[in-house]
Order: sequence, then structure tokens, then C-alpha cells
Amino acid sequence: MLSNTTIITDIKQIITQSRENAVRAVDFQRVLMYWHIGKRIFEEEQQGQARADYGSYLIKSLAKQLQPEFGTGFSARQLERYRQFYRTFPIATALRTQLNWTQYKSLISINDPDKREFYIAESIKNNWSSRQLERQINSSLYERLLLSNDKETVLAVTNNQLIPNDPKQIIKDPMVLEFLGLQRESAYYEKDLEQAIITHLQEFLLELGNGFSFVARQKRLHLEGDDFFVDLVLYNRLLQCFVIIEIKTHKLTHQDLGQLQMYVNYFDRVEKLPRENPTIGILLCADKNDSVVKFSLPENQQQIFASQYQLYLPSEELLLTEIRKEIENFEQKQQEN
Repeated sequence: MLSNTTIITDIKQIITQSRENAVRAVDFQRVLMYWHIGKRIFEEEQQGQARADYGSYLIKSLAKQLQPEFGTGFSARQLERYRQFYRTFPIATALRTQLNWTQYKSLISINDPDKREFYIAESIKNNWSSRQLERQINSSLYERLLLSNDKETVLAVTNNQLIPNDPKQIIKDPMVLEFLGLQRESAYYEKDLEQAIITHLQEFLLELGNGFSFVARQKRLHLEGDDFFVDLVLYNRLLQCFVIIEIKTHKLTHQDLGQLQMYVNYFDRVEKLPRENPTIGILLCADKNDSVVKFSLPENQQQIFASQYQLYLPSEELLLTEIRKEIENFEQKQQEN
């Protein structure tokens, strides 16, 4: 019997890593194949540009020849997608080996180059699966971050050109929790929402953003005979601070903010180490009144945030409307100053 059992663990890790690398290599070769096919179709199409319908004719003709021999991956619809892939990413050396074809299919549907670059960088940085990338695109992560940040800041944080030092740079409002599986119309208690979050903790941390890790649930605070319980305690390694989350299934009240402020004060004075930054509190609520938030908290405070949650995916139109409102409010404040 082996005396050094770590060798088994090491070899298993080598095998697993090698298999993963092999799968990624095969996936990327497929990506390159589709890119070269798209390029060849595009080049041929350009030669026949005198006829406006030549591109459609070319793709249908190719599909008729290729699909019987190579399968459904070479249907007219797929060939058109490969052509679009090449047009979206015209430089082969710029293709990322960390991304597979399923992820690129999601990315070529994004017309805005900045938005597309954001999702590419976030996918690689956070090792998103194809499903996670699709979910973040469908939940309009980019637009939601723009609600509280300018585009330059969002892209700088994404590309690691800027280390977040302001919670607003990573905290989203609204947060989209459709993965919890709770019906929008149903009545439920806060403990139900909390339990659903714990059950789907990985997805919840993904929705929160970069650098979050779980610390505790229903953290007990004993204050001179009175017990209080904090719904969720997280830690963010980028901001280097505790993050307290209180869950409310009703519309936010000033009492809710006062309770959260007390929890934040406790962690700052008892739990926080000298080298760590001040604790952040997030009140996750079904609905909120921004004026109540504004006048319930000290002016220019940077620790308490109210974020509305949604149990369904927001429409892009709704988010664009919110962004326009934010821009109008900003411009109005600039004029007042």
C-alpha cells in the first residue's frame, strides 16, 4: 500500500486537467473551422456582389451539397451563422481559446461592440459556462450595471484596468432572481425567499457579481439580552469588506434601513479587522422608494444600498427606459449645480 497518498490526488488532478484541456482544444478547433468556413463564404459572396441575392443563393446551394454528407451543422441557417461569425470577429488571432462555439453563438447576436467585449471579458474572468453567459445576456447584466455606472467604468472594471473601490461599481439594481423559480404573482414569506437563495447559492453569487463568497446565514447577534439575526453575511474580496444582505418581501421602509444600519455598525465595530474596509449593507426588497432611501440615511453615506429584486427577466426596453431616466436625472443635477 502506498505510504504517500498525495500522489494519487496529484495524478487524478493531472488526468482531470488534461481531459479538460483536450475538450477545450477540440472545442476551439471547431470554432476555428466555423470561422474559416464563414470567411470563405464571405469572400465568395463578395465576388458576386453585383447580384443582391447572390449571398442567399450561395448559402442555399452550399447547404444542399454539404448537409447530406456532414449533417445538420451545415444547414443554410448554420452556414449563415458562420458567415455572421466571421463578420463579427474578422481577426482569427483575436478569438479566445477559453470560449466555445455555444458561447460565440450567443455573442454574435450582440451588435454593440462594447457590450460584446464586456461579456467576453466577464466570461473568461469568471469562467462562465455557456448557460451562465446566456443567462447574463438575457438578464441584461451590462445594462443593469450601466444604471449606476458610466460605460468607461464598467469596461475598466471588467478588463481589470480598474480595481473596484466603490460598491456602486459592482452592486446591481435591480437584481434579477428568476433562477429561484418563485412565481411573480405568488405570496411568500421572507424565509421562503432566503431558502431559495441558499438552495441556488451559486447562481445568487453569480448574480451579485465579482468577488463574493458566502460567510453565514441567519448570523446571530446578541446585544445585551436581545437577539438579532442577519439574513445573509457575505464577503467581497475585491472590496475587502463584509457584505450584509437583508431580505424584505415588502416595499422598503425607513425601519428596514435602520435595522440594516445597526447590523452594519455591529460588523464595523466588532467583526471587521483594521485592514478591512467598512461593511456594506444591501437591502434586497420587492419595491422601494428612492426618496425614502435618500432621507432615511445620512447624506453622502457609502455603506447602505437598496436594491430591488425581480423574479423575472427584464426586457431590454424596460432597462433602456431606466437608463434614459438616470441620464436625465444626472443632467438635471449638473444643471442645478
